[in-house]
Amino acid sequence: MAGAIPMAYQNTSSSPEWLNKGDNAWQMTSATLVGLQSMPGLVILYGSIVKKKWAINSAFMALYAFAAVWICWVVWAYNMSFGDRLLPFWGKARPALGQSFLVAQSELTATTIHYHNGSLEADMLRPLYPAATMVYFQCMFASITIIILAGSLLGRMNIKAWMAFVPLWITFSYTICAFSLWGGGFLFQWGVIDYSGGYVIHLSSGIAGLTAAYWVGPRSASDRERFPPNNILLVLAGAGLLWLGWTGFNGGDPYSANIDSSMAVLNTHICASTSLLVWTILDVFFFGKPSVIGAVQGMITGLVCITPGAGLVQGWAAIVMGILSGSIPWYTMMVLHKKWSFMQKIDDTLGVFHTHAVAGFLGGATTGLFAEPILCKLFLSIPDSKGAFYGGVGGSQFGKQIAGALFVTGWNIVITSIICVLISLVLPLRIADQQLLIGDDAVHGEEAYAIWAEVELNDITHHNESTHSGVSVGVTQNV
Repeated sequence: MAGAIPMAYQNTSSSPEWLNKGDNAWQMTSATLVGLQSMPGLVILYGSIVKKKWAINSAFMALYAFAAVWICWVVWAYNMSFGDRLLPFWGKARPALGQSFLVAQSELTATTIHYHNGSLEADMLRPLYPAATMVYFQCMFASITIIILAGSLLGRMNIKAWMAFVPLWITFSYTICAFSLWGGGFLFQWGVIDYSGGYVIHLSSGIAGLTAAYWVGPRSASDRERFPPNNILLVLAGAGLLWLGWTGFNGGDPYSANIDSSMAVLNTHICASTSLLVWTILDVFFFGKPSVIGAVQGMITGLVCITPGAGLVQGWAAIVMGILSGSIPWYTMMVLHKKWSFMQKIDDTLGVFHTHAVAGFLGGATTGLFAEPILCKLFLSIPDSKGAFYGGVGGSQFGKQIAGALFVTGWNIVITSIICVLISLVLPLRIADQQLLIGDDAVHGEEAYAIWAEVELNDITHHNESTHSGVSVGVTQNV
């Protein structure tokens, strides 16, 4: 009878002794939750938060990036982020496709930490599941980073330039930050804390998005003046996937289904809720009415702010971080941005700089203040780590957090600029002015809402024979 039992249920090579099935199941679940944040979460949010004529283009930018990152990740980028050390800030590029690598126990080889005298301080991270699970989990983080960045460029970036930008940025920006902070690079070794991506994902995408927006140029004048969401209810649907998906975003980063992952999940929702409420209260107090889009922005800033320290701070600190993330990014977006002439010149479509860069930096800095010693022992490789609030060596942690943020900021400004300039030598970064007036139908030959009367009206008022044949194309063919 034993021979009739499927191999997957026998204690054979398919279930080696090192495999913890609970950890493996939670890690794959967490990865899927993070993936749902992008696809369909941000695809829906982007497609509905923009002006109707840009719904298809905005959603497609996210969809394309999700697919493109997958191929980059397994062919070269995973090991550049989590493989053997090539440089203090970069891993060696090699595929993550071979069976022998993927079914073996996951090992982050560069995360071994030594004392100055060469003796071992902390062994490398070896989660109790196969490398295939780790590749999947980390790919979802890489994907959502570049998709967040896209939020700064909606409504005018040449889709062909975007198709070139995605693999270049993942290769030369994301892998650097991921290896430096997570994969065993110099910031990891130094003890800079980034629990789940406040720097690697959010500060990077916010700074790179603002930089790319500078090089791409602004939307059309009419779009900058009036850019109403085409479906606020779908914005809330996308935001809901983003919020609940953050359970896996932060809950999966202990690389185990342990008590620290539970703490991270709880703090995530505490901070997000606090931030949403604070942002909404500020909207009511200063503008006289609550804004749904504002509430979504407050939710996002709370989720971003807690990310660098989700499993490392106490619940009261999560509330404090929520108050700060609901107010400081609100001020930079609603007040400072409008007063600063430099920021006015850069068209950051969805305000990604404020919701991700400002909130991500704020979260990293406050983690340097509030990281609790006992919780740090549950997660961090370097012993005696703690925030400045707890005294002792904790005072230096805040300085490390600031230094780490400066490195991520500087690298993304320089590399994103170089990438944009190089692409501009081959392809225009911005959609042509004539196509900007039309939108999706000019760029993709498709429209999100194919209402025949509107199609006819657009043909008469906006299209001419040189750009549009007068025959309905894309989804309008089916009406």
